[in-house]
Amino acid sequence: MDEKWRGRIAGAGAGLGNGLFGGGGGMVFIPVMSRSSLKRQKLYATCVGVIFPVCAVSAAVYFWRAELTIKTALPYLLGGLTGGLLGGKLYGKMPARWLKWIFAGFLFYGGVKYLL
Repeated sequence: MDEKWRGRIAGAGAGLGNGLFGGGGGMVFIPVMSRSSLKRQKLYATCVGVIFPVCAVSAAVYFWRAELTIKTALPYLLGGLTGGLLGGKLYGKMPARWLKWIFAGFLFYGGVKYLL
């Protein structure tokens, strides 16, 4: 499959997953795009670049439907901004192999937590 189409399908899947589950579009994007020619760290950076606007659109829909308020989101947003800043500073300093295992660990934890 052409890389452009793979990217479009991954983006659509990430947007759909993000909208349905309120997040987690990267769980769709990373596995699909891992077969592309992007190096692992570039792949993660691309994922973040894609997920940010996807999350913004999903959040706007949730705000518009009055299912989310700033008061509810603010504590998480502040923590997320702090974590994002730290992650951005660590980006490129961690081996790609570690990133792969950390990501897999988050997926596993999320899956077990969801099932229980």
